Amino acid sequence: MNRFKRTRRDFLRTAGLGLASVVATRCHSSAPTFGSESSGARPNILFCIADDWSWPHASIAGDAVVKTPTFDRVAREGVLFENAFVTAPSCTPSRGSIVTGQWHWRLEEGGNLWSTLPVKFDVYPAMLEAAGYHVGCTRKGWGPGRHEPGGRTRNPAGPHYRDFATFLQARPEGRPFCFWFGSQDPHRDYTWESGVQSGMNAADVTVPACLPDCETVRKDLCDYYWEVQRFDREVGELLALLAEREELDNTLVVITGDNGLPFPRCKSNLYDLGTNVPLAVRWPARVTSGRTVTDFISLQDLAPTFLTAAGLEPTEAMTGRSFLSILTSGRAGRVDRRRDHVLTGKERHAWVRQDGLGYPCRAIRTDAFLYIRNFKPDRWPAGHPVDGGEPYYPNRAYGDIDNSPSKTYMMEHRDDPKVKPLFDMAFEKRPAEELYDLKQDHDQIRNVVDRPEYGEIKRELAAKLMAELTASRDPRALGQGDAFDHYPYYGGRQSKRP
Repeated sequence: MNRFKRTRRDFLRTAGLGLASVVATRCHSSAPTFGSESSGARPNILFCIADDWSWPHASIAGDAVVKTPTFDRVAREGVLFENAFVTAPSCTPSRGSIVTGQWHWRLEEGGNLWSTLPVKFDVYPAMLEAAGYHVGCTRKGWGPGRHEPGGRTRNPAGPHYRDFATFLQARPEGRPFCFWFGSQDPHRDYTWESGVQSGMNAADVTVPACLPDCETVRKDLCDYYWEVQRFDREVGELLALLAEREELDNTLVVITGDNGLPFPRCKSNLYDLGTNVPLAVRWPARVTSGRTVTDFISLQDLAPTFLTAAGLEPTEAMTGRSFLSILTSGRAGRVDRRRDHVLTGKERHAWVRQDGLGYPCRAIRTDAFLYIRNFKPDRWPAGHPVDGGEPYYPNRAYGDIDNSPSKTYMMEHRDDPKVKPLFDMAFEKRPAEELYDLKQDHDQIRNVVDRPEYGEIKRELAAKLMAELTASRDPRALGQGDAFDHYPYYGGRQSKRP
């Protein structure tokens, strides 16, 4: 499926060879000196990231209920990406991948939720700061986790500011800025019926095929939509502030999410509702508007894109690939034929299994198929269940699924013939391999891995996945993956059962 030749540089970026030496090699600036006539060519960078927001839950993507006028505007005045994927459907590793421009499985402790990010891994805000940018973040930057054990003195997303206005007031005159707006929306908890009370009609909601179609789930989805809309409104306020300062057109604006919506079989899973996120990019100074692009984008590609836009060279350690050439191409559809697939993966999400064991899995997603490799199929994918006696962690049954009305409904109605198949897919153990034919099963609910007619494509995708994981120095592919189960967890552990 790989229809292009790789240069030595491409291989080094993928394989991470000579990592110890290249990490120390910082990005080199080819940008103009501040104060020169051309210094205005360096864009400001406004990165807006939602917490638990899935594609296609935006009005421009066809959702009939949620209203996202700011995201829609950025997409119309820039580029809308339909195939944007996080590297991990879990906050900390996803954000670690974004900020470093690397696969999260290369980040040691940073590959887990509630972890740390070792200082040896370069982060793009610090690189831009060293090149003269004013950098900062607000609310949720990298995390959740603790940056101190990794040897850092601040959050990897940059120094913290109360809000965007305060950040701009602190900006030295003549400096471009890079700001991380990290909303907590639409992360749970939700105010029950907030969506319906805001005017949404639960009957109009399109319920994902992996969830029961009932009033509880529909209202829960409306509450999720309400928080998506709050995120969208706040991003609109940031853009309005830049417009007032006449800086909006030379600001590279990116709006996206860190993983999928917090519902069963979505967040913390490698199906599309856990990994496929909205992505819109606007930069009128360089980017032609009104385009929809289908190239596969991994959010680790953001760091090298930001650096390249600023006139800097990404480090050799970065496995992400700049998509600035796609942004500036003026083209729509599939622009770069090499971007025909993406990889995703997960290690430990919450501390919900004996001794803090995770649920390691990796996947390859193409236009036509999703192939998933579950490395420890004997473990519970959603966390230890309450069935069979005392739960391993009280009040944390199936703890990799956020507590919610939808989760409670599915657990209480698990024996209902209409709910049981969905409950089993979300909560029960899974086979070592999964394969979904997206042309026949866009919702990814029918595993065809054992059907003979799919044997050849399964072998092809499995081999391609393992080859790319090996080239990227993924510990799972190298037989060293159990290290992820032993890294510290800084989220607070439940009491262990005797």
